[in-house]
Amino acid sequence: MSDNNHLVKLKIHSFPNRDFTGAETVFTVPVNPESFTKNYKVDLDERRGHGNNGTDVRFKSTAPEELRLEFILDGTGTMEGYLDALKTVPVHDQLQSFLNCVYNMDGNIHRPRFLLIIWGSEIRFRCVLSNLDINHTLFTPEGNPLRVKLNATFLNYVARQERLAQDRQSSPDLTHYRKVVQGDRLDNLTNTIYNDPVYVMQVAKVNGLSTIRRVKAGTELYFPPFDQTEK
Repeated sequence: MSDNNHLVKLKIHSFPNRDFTGAETVFTVPVNPESFTKNYKVDLDERRGHGNNGTDVRFKSTAPEELRLEFILDGTGTMEGYLDALKTVPVHDQLQSFLNCVYNMDGNIHRPRFLLIIWGSEIRFRCVLSNLDINHTLFTPEGNPLRVKLNATFLNYVARQERLAQDRQSSPDLTHYRKVVQGDRLDNLTNTIYNDPVYVMQVAKVNGLSTIRRVKAGTELYFPPFDQTEK
């Protein structure tokens, strides 16, 4: 994670507004994680009818992407590559700065802040904190913490207005056009547009097709909006 031999630190930017604007605070991770994990999950309906051996797995939704980071806050001043500005800062204070950035409630918005995590070319992640494990691993003789290991999970966050705009682009309430390629089936195309193949006969009718079984490659099909409450 370097640019022209300059070490780039992972940074967490926090904002009060859902669109990632407003008064910004930044937490710079003192020593970069050795690795990070991204998790993608597809939510499927796997219910089986009574007496059925197989399962007709149906797509329900995609769950928000997760990003998991593991890194260390150190108060010994001995770790190689540690952020110089924090080498003499007690680990308790470093931890408090991190919590203020990602976890503690912002009194102006009555919730934790919205986060943008940036590191190199692989991570630019808009999110909120969903889980945090804090493991104290090293102490002074008096019992004061000297090193803390953090395991943080962040959940992808998309502002409502942006999410609605994205959904609208592929909405079955809009008119769609598709050019048939070899191997396309009308029922599959209909299911892709409307999330249900039940409209296949209506699509065939509005396109003047005499059959739904074979549609010539290169044919441009028109998929109008249908009232999905009237199937």
